[in-house]
Amino acid sequence: MKYLLLCILFCGFAMNAQVVNKTDSNRVKPQDTLVIDSGRKDSLQIFKPTIYDYKYHNQFSEKKIFDTVFTHDKTFIFSQYNNRDNFGRIQFANIGSGFNPLVFEVNTEKNLSLLPTNKSFNILGINDVKYYDVKTPTAAFIYHNSVSSGAELQSTYTQNIGKNFNFAVEYLGLRSLGMYKNALASNNNVVFSGHYTSKNNKYEAFAHFLHQNVNNQENGGIADTDLFLSGNSNFDNRLNIPVNLNSSDSRFGYRRYYFSQQFRPFSSEKFPFKIRHTIFHRGNKYYYNQQSAEPYYFDEASDLIDYPLSSKKYSKNLSNTVSVLFDKENFKLDAGVRHQLIKLGIGAALPASLNIPQEISENRIGAVGNLQIKLWDKIALNSNLEFSNGNEFGTFLRSQNLMKFEPVEGYFVNAKVNFQSASPTFNLLMNPSVYRQFNYYFDNPNNETITEIGGDINLKWFQSKAFANYFRIDNYTYLDSAAKPQQSGSGLNISQIGGEATFSYGNFHLNPKVLFQSAINNKDLLPMPNFLGRANLFWQGKAFKKAAEIQTGIKVYYFTKFASREYFPVLNEFILPNANSQSIGGQPIADVYFNMKVKRMFFFIEAQHLNTTFMQNKSFTAPNYPIYDFRLNLGIVWYLFS
Repeated sequence: MKYLLLCILFCGFAMNAQVVNKTDSNRVKPQDTLVIDSGRKDSLQIFKPTIYDYKYHNQFSEKKIFDTVFTHDKTFIFSQYNNRDNFGRIQFANIGSGFNPLVFEVNTEKNLSLLPTNKSFNILGINDVKYYDVKTPTAAFIYHNSVSSGAELQSTYTQNIGKNFNFAVEYLGLRSLGMYKNALASNNNVVFSGHYTSKNNKYEAFAHFLHQNVNNQENGGIADTDLFLSGNSNFDNRLNIPVNLNSSDSRFGYRRYYFSQQFRPFSSEKFPFKIRHTIFHRGNKYYYNQQSAEPYYFDEASDLIDYPLSSKKYSKNLSNTVSVLFDKENFKLDAGVRHQLIKLGIGAALPASLNIPQEISENRIGAVGNLQIKLWDKIALNSNLEFSNGNEFGTFLRSQNLMKFEPVEGYFVNAKVNFQSASPTFNLLMNPSVYRQFNYYFDNPNNETITEIGGDINLKWFQSKAFANYFRIDNYTYLDSAAKPQQSGSGLNISQIGGEATFSYGNFHLNPKVLFQSAINNKDLLPMPNFLGRANLFWQGKAFKKAAEIQTGIKVYYFTKFASREYFPVLNEFILPNANSQSIGGQPIADVYFNMKVKRMFFFIEAQHLNTTFMQNKSFTAPNYPIYDFRLNLGIVWYLFS
């Protein structure tokens, strides 16, 4: 990995030498990149691209320029292995090993699919895939160091072929050993994407292939938390602490083939109709492997069944949609029909006495719709509706409604009302295992129904934002302390309220963010901290004769103490705690950082959990899973426009 990084840096310098007159998006106004007048009589045309010539978008969004501005939020994004702001989550001790979610959120990628919670934090959905439009070949690299040994590198290469076709190749490789026994994380992603528009703009096509692997050794947490909490110097080397599992690992594979095309049959503006066809196939596979039965999960031979030590389950979804789109600049209406062939199954068949099927499949028929309205550049409405029905997994209904408006210049309001009624995630419907107690088949569950009402207000004063959300969950589906799926007989109500702002004085800035949340009833079914807070105090300014820009400061993350759910490796899910389970939280996590930008290269250097250098680490990500100790975290982001 070190040699690979050196090669990339060398190639990057070679490409960077060709960059001509490109400046930051916050310093250049959009303009024609064509320059006429070469200083000769032949009037040679010379193109000098700016940052506005390098754009990306997903299929259903407007194009955005590459973001090379050094904003404060990037320290929360590019210091994380999944390159996302993970506020509301707490990371396990090794990068690539997932998070414990502290805040309730709806993950639509779990709908009618198999997606374990702790494998979901780096999965790319259809709307996460980027399509590009660049004037010259473009590359981007994101590097993260690992825990103990290894590294993570994400690379992107994209190029336009003519004005009408773009292709992109993205690859991510992660390998991190971790600081505890049996904690290796090994993840990789590959994405091929392409976008084509005909010369007359009547035909447009999007396509991508995505393959993601999220593989982790599973140690089951430390066997004796007293050894961790004792402060005994013999256990400063975390490899000396015994763990619960010694030969287990989990593997998740996510693969998707996607193609979408649309055709405008009429050239007249009086008939702005398009016909859209979308087809994709998504396959998810989850494996739980072990070299031998782990004594941590059973007491005697009768607790085991005649089944392979390594178990497998999978889901498949072949979706085909045809719709008609009425497409005007300020009014869009899309309506169509959809057919899906969905399968859920396990690898080897279980003993007939358990009455667990090897595979369930069904054909589903449904409808989809989208409405977008823009009024006076002040109001925007975006509504999505999806409905389908089948014999095995019941009725699926999802409605998403978002309204944005600007009542006063500089003040923005986003309001949302979402509704979803769907089968519980497939990971909770069926499971095979050599351990008798972990086999289950959740037959004919009720639909889990989620109503979400909320929004946020954005103010120009102090770049502040206030937000509030309310969730009503009926037939809430969860795993009890024995790792068996259950459904609540009464509704679960959750309220969330919070805000964020940035206060500045000269080059000094303070960016706090807070969230208050509470389960109004059935609190024991979804334990959560009542308060989460994060503060970022930093200095930002130019340095080295304005050749570089620097951010340096301290970040503190805190959440109140609560009886957290336990992490259950067999399913890669979180289960309710037992009576003897420990609480987590109530301990601050402080990071000191020094970030720097030089041209198109960003350096993110931070001393994570610095407070453990002068006080004992007593913090946990989940019961039996200590949070990471002090470590030097490094992130590098480099954009190359050749």
